Amino acid sequence: MDTSPKTVLARTAEIAIDWLETLEQRPAGATADVAELRARLGGLLPRDGVDPVTVVEELARAAEPGLVAIPSGRYFGFVIGGGLPAAVAADWLTSVWDQCPALYACGPAATVAEEVAGAWLGQLLGLPPHASFAFVSGCQMAHLTCLAAARHHVLHAVGWDVEERGLNGAPPIRVLVGERRHASVDRGLRWLGVGQASLTVVPADGSARMDVTRLRAALADGDGPAIVCAQAGEINTGAFDDLDAIADVTAEAGAWLHVDGAFGLWAAAAPRFRHLVHGVQRADSWAFDAHKWLNVPYDSGMAYCAHPDSHHAAMSVTADYLIQGGPGQPREPMDWTPAFSRRARGFAVYAALRSLGRQGVADMVERACDHARSFAEGLAAVPGCQVLNDVVINQVLFRFEDDETTDSVLRRVVGGGEVWLSGTTFDGHRAIRLSVSNWQTTDRDIARALDAFREAASHAGAGRGGVLPGE
Repeated sequence: MDTSPKTVLARTAEIAIDWLETLEQRPAGATADVAELRARLGGLLPRDGVDPVTVVEELARAAEPGLVAIPSGRYFGFVIGGGLPAAVAADWLTSVWDQCPALYACGPAATVAEEVAGAWLGQLLGLPPHASFAFVSGCQMAHLTCLAAARHHVLHAVGWDVEERGLNGAPPIRVLVGERRHASVDRGLRWLGVGQASLTVVPADGSARMDVTRLRAALADGDGPAIVCAQAGEINTGAFDDLDAIADVTAEAGAWLHVDGAFGLWAAAAPRFRHLVHGVQRADSWAFDAHKWLNVPYDSGMAYCAHPDSHHAAMSVTADYLIQGGPGQPREPMDWTPAFSRRARGFAVYAALRSLGRQGVADMVERACDHARSFAEGLAAVPGCQVLNDVVINQVLFRFEDDETTDSVLRRVVGGGEVWLSGTTFDGHRAIRLSVSNWQTTDRDIARALDAFREAASHAGAGRGGVLPGE
């Protein structure tokens, strides 16, 4: 049994390279169902150990039919990016180095890489230079981090120490959210003790943006601590709230403004699309993902806060055994994130930013938006297809004559394996949404997607039944 790291990792690299180099020929979606995957991967835990190379080879063979070609340019689902070569390589090193950036003492290089990459990201996206930040697993935990800071800040302003006293007896916090918000905002608030029944939902206008006039009225219809959650990039349409106008309203009301910028905040990195986030730097906190448009491997999210003291108060922790601080005043990541033990995500983000540079990020964002627009223009010529949104960024929302036809077309396209994308419900009707977020997507990939929809539309009504992606 050869258990040497060199042998195991060399064979693993061969398997990984083969996967990446054959993505063009692979189906975009999985080809095995859950029963087959359980049969291939399951069974009793073996009594004796198995040679590591054999384990890796058999795992790859068993898992392959259940793998989705997310790294390919033909994957258009859920606003998921791929993996830039430098970011993937750095992520492999992250696993080999096995650093824990909870504390500087556990991983000095990992914590400094986060410090540098966090500053670079703030510069790239035009966030205030004094803003604090945290590397987290994704936008869900970024919301939790930012909204915990918001909760501390607005309660502290009225004399309540939530970290010491909890929420029992605290002044009620009004949280105002947009009608088209992402579900992760509600989920993060729920974990912080703010249930859905406590939310004030501000209606959206016809373009899925928060109605600023209604927001102003809602804020005026009450007093006390308040948090407003705005959105840069609605998940179906890509629409952007008027962040500058919302910042005016929240400033007048003395409310905290949090921005869900999961993928849309990356518009700030691209000169052609920067106007979409005009005023975003006036917010109090921002949450977004690096595993979307920056194309680093999962999982990688970011939380930024314009009030470092509130951020630190909400997240910091001490214990007798923790080694914190020291010569040079190192940044202690544990004071800014909700996690003790976690992956050293800063290495991959650092590598992605260095490999692209400011111009490379801008080009990647603008290229994806151009592809989305080309796809929408091509759809306009497909019989029975209706594009439902103004394509302002990388999201295309469309449907066919009725719900049944829409679902049938989507099922046929996904079943054909050329591309993968998901269904949704919008304004009470079934629809399909395409997200272009992968650095590898080309004009040919868009052409293949259009061909798949033309062919499926010509057979509309056939093959109905079964489970749709996105459900």
